[in-house]
Amino acid sequence: MRHPHLVVSITGHGFGHVAQTAPILNLLHQRMPQLRLTVRSNVTSGHLRPRIHAPFTHLPVEGDIGMVMSSALDVRIEESRAAYRAFHANWESRVENEARRLRELGADMVFSNVGYLPLAGAQRMGIANAALCSLNWFDIYHHYTRDAEISAQIHACYAGADAFLRATPGMGMETLPNLIPVAPIAAVGEDRRDELDRHLRLSKEEKLVLVSMGGIASRLPMESWPHIDGVRWLVQQNWQVNHPDAIVLESLPMDFGDLLASSDALLGKPGYGSFVEAACSGTPVLYVDRPDWPESPALVEWLKQHGVCREVSREQVECGMFEHTLFDLLAAPAPTPPRPTGAAQVTDWLLQKLSPFG
Repeated sequence: MRHPHLVVSITGHGFGHVAQTAPILNLLHQRMPQLRLTVRSNVTSGHLRPRIHAPFTHLPVEGDIGMVMSSALDVRIEESRAAYRAFHANWESRVENEARRLRELGADMVFSNVGYLPLAGAQRMGIANAALCSLNWFDIYHHYTRDAEISAQIHACYAGADAFLRATPGMGMETLPNLIPVAPIAAVGEDRRDELDRHLRLSKEEKLVLVSMGGIASRLPMESWPHIDGVRWLVQQNWQVNHPDAIVLESLPMDFGDLLASSDALLGKPGYGSFVEAACSGTPVLYVDRPDWPESPALVEWLKQHGVCREVSREQVECGMFEHTLFDLLAAPAPTPPRPTGAAQVTDWLLQKLSPFG
């Protein structure tokens, strides 16, 4: 008996796209265990497999461009424009090649977060296709370049999908006729703070701050940060931080979601995965804003309504001079965490599309 085959594309432009997609794939597997999953992504298997619990075939691909970044906060506009022009120079043959790959894979449906070429290939093949994200590359690219021809080609891919399932919080996307807003999506970790305190031999008064700038390769110059009494920093191993108060998070016996739910605060930038998972875990957020990134206002406004957050300047975070803001954040009353019901909504929608094949 032939099992339905869902081909999933996940961009590697930051880790928020995996954070949005993984809970849906996990729920899909529970409700349709016969479903075959192929994940096409330039995200490593080492990052995908701990988050996607369903069995899947991983096909490493070049991935979509997103925007070329020089750090977690800085967009290289001219390099991005050049990359898009090269990508779209032979657009028709690129779409044909994508359709051929999907045909060879035997795809019954394409689900993309949030590359547009897989949608174009599916539309050329005449198979079901949908996008999911809190942003799209049409709005992002158009914001930075105003390049009408390329923007129109990108827009047509998203507008031609069976639906663009826009995760909350997200950009407005008023130009998409197929927009379906869905609730927040997050895999919420377990608060294991007592276990963490025992493992690290911390007193109840000490504060743990998880430092994460998302999946874009960059680090903070934490070596120059001053000592703050009673505060320890959880940082990723590849930053190679030399600071007496830093703890390598990979050395701890729990995953990132549990560490986030067990921390006193998160220090990072506006990003879907970190903001929504922090709010749903009840973890306060200290953030460095990205005023030029078009998705930021929606993320920040939502977090102000549903979580606890404070902004610090880029200069403050680079020299570590934000002690008063941090303790103000830690003293703030916490609202009731929002419920991330978006994964169930998207799963219901996908199952309707996949049921004829099942």
